[in-house]
Amino acid sequence: MTADLPYLPPAVCVSLHDVAPETWARCECLLDAVAAVARIPLTLLVVPNYHRHGDDVPRWYRKVLLERCAMGDELALHGYVHCDEEPPPHRPLDWWRRRVLTAAEGEFASLSARDAEGRLAAGLDWFQRQGWTPRGFVAPAWLLSAGAWRALDASPLTYTTTVDAIHLLHPRRELATQSIVYSTRSALRRALSLAWNGRRQAAAAGIPVRVALHPNDSRYPEVIAQMQGLLERLLRERTPMTKAELVVRQQALDAANPALQGLTTASDSSAMPPPSATPASTSLG
Repeated sequence: MTADLPYLPPAVCVSLHDVAPETWARCECLLDAVAAVARIPLTLLVVPNYHRHGDDVPRWYRKVLLERCAMGDELALHGYVHCDEEPPPHRPLDWWRRRVLTAAEGEFASLSARDAEGRLAAGLDWFQRQGWTPRGFVAPAWLLSAGAWRALDASPLTYTTTVDAIHLLHPRRELATQSIVYSTRSALRRALSLAWNGRRQAAAAGIPVRVALHPNDSRYPEVIAQMQGLLERLLRERTPMTKAELVVRQQALDAANPALQGLTTASDSSAMPPPSATPASTSLG
């Protein structure tokens, strides 16, 4: 690769899920924990109307988000209410995905295209009222129904994510990633998460690594300590960036290397079957 061509260095993307006024004290603890390792840009996944507590924006909350943006952080849309309000699942697999792997927070897990479009529109309108334009959307619990994928294809958003990939939209393009995420809903889940993540320190060369943090992670010193150690090691060999920056760099690289990108064409993307989106049992848990 010549110096004139775009270059995508090995990347690490740290994201903070479930950002809302109700969770901000715990979010702030995690932001401080990351900053203790290094001052890096993060992607904050913002929920406009968390658990339907209202979509008002307290002055202090708007101020801290503006400060985070000034520091280089990205604000992305993370559902609208962050709870699964659809009828209870009947099939065993659906029940497992929506009630065990997540604590009934997979908001987009079973929405129709029309309902998903409505939730996306409400979220984007909330962002617009604050003067912000998100590039990305991450479904709570990373669960997306077929209808939700169609709604994303029709949206102005440029990317979404599942647990093991970042998906560029318009046209759709899957970028494989490795995720580090903790499940903290029980002592057993925490122990399994710590053991699993402790064995996943070596990432495949060239594959971006995502560190996905959730507010409840802040309650467990052992989780914080391991995350900090993993992040410190990752930063020795990887460039920290937001998901939006990673997507922009990947798009530039694709444009410069059209024969290598393997893109789905625009005419094909709407017919492309939605990827499997199995959650990693996070805040959620």
